[in-house]
Amino acid sequence: MISDVIAETENQAQVQPPSEKVVHHQVVIVGGGSAGITVAAKLTKGWLSDYDVAIIDPSENHYYQPAWTLVGGGTFRKESTRRTEASVIPPKAKWIKDAVVSFEPERNRLKTRDGQTIEYDFLVVSAGIGIKWDAISGLKDALGKEGVCSNYSFESVGSTWENIRDFKGGTAIFTQPETGIKCGGAPQKICYLADDYFRKSGVRDKTQIIFASGSSTIFAVEKYRKTLEKVIDRKNIDTRFNQKLVAISAETKEAIFQHTETGEETTIAYDMIHVTPPMGPPAFIAQSPLADEKGWVDVDKYSLQHVRYPNVFALGDSSNLPTSKTAAAIRKQAPVAVRNLKAAIAGKPLTAKYDGYTSCPLVTGYGKLVLAEFDYDKHPHETFPFDQSKERWSMWVLKKYFLPLLYWKGMLKGRA
Repeated sequence: MISDVIAETENQAQVQPPSEKVVHHQVVIVGGGSAGITVAAKLTKGWLSDYDVAIIDPSENHYYQPAWTLVGGGTFRKESTRRTEASVIPPKAKWIKDAVVSFEPERNRLKTRDGQTIEYDFLVVSAGIGIKWDAISGLKDALGKEGVCSNYSFESVGSTWENIRDFKGGTAIFTQPETGIKCGGAPQKICYLADDYFRKSGVRDKTQIIFASGSSTIFAVEKYRKTLEKVIDRKNIDTRFNQKLVAISAETKEAIFQHTETGEETTIAYDMIHVTPPMGPPAFIAQSPLADEKGWVDVDKYSLQHVRYPNVFALGDSSNLPTSKTAAAIRKQAPVAVRNLKAAIAGKPLTAKYDGYTSCPLVTGYGKLVLAEFDYDKHPHETFPFDQSKERWSMWVLKKYFLPLLYWKGMLKGRA
């Protein structure tokens, strides 16, 4: 069962270490996801690289999560998003298959679940984001059954396509929490794909689609928001803002929402519901000296260096960088982190700066995509010499075929 897989994953971090072992590495990277592997690949790339780099991550597998929207929409193979963690670890990096449980930055060391004490000269934290399935009452037990689905785990993403494919009409709800999440546009993308498929399968005229979001608007950048509002009007999607999902009653097939400002609760009956769960910093980071008041790793938003510990850097989803949490953002953060880390190791000034660039490829239907790219100031920061706020087939091709190659063969190899 999907809920059992989630519970097993969450319980792993609670295992008590049986013994203590002390090891030392020059650079320790916490997290073997997109950010950690990219930084390690860039640090160790080339014959002349002699950095002693270790990656700490307990995972068996590595996932290309940006494609899970397409998997949920039935247009991408789930198995193609998964590779073994061992296959993406750079050859010159040491993989410590373990989980971090605490940091001691004053002593330049950390402790792991399996009882190791790992000392470092420099630390890079890129541990991702925590998915809080338990924050919605009834979700874990209902997930993957009776119309409840989510693209936010490898185990559950297949149920999204099953629900969309087999839908016969009624009420289809798509949710977005008020918290920060992986790729802020993802919850609405699967909504648009579902609308397209319902039209193709002949059930759209007897379907109500509701997009319920904890945010106050469909998108934060005005240029792309205008396009998305037209998409919503064209697709006749019922948008309800400032609404966060707080509970699911699987027995009655009802979703309970709470208004983020007034606290008023509303119950909506559903025939299918795609849930984007609340997310937040991993507990072992939030409870550490590295965290800011909200639990994220506290770094300078330009240099990616920790504001209190100069030999600590962070990037990706677990950092408090005020930008969207996407793989595209990591692709721009990693070169800055590596350049500044190398400078710090050499005792030189940190000169590289990250401008907050991120990208959100906004799928608006099968064969249609708006490529949103912007910076810290929410100003468009576009790659191509045309108006990227328009829906384009070429950008759909970019997402479906080119970006996975860029990820596996470029980012994770230190080449992009």
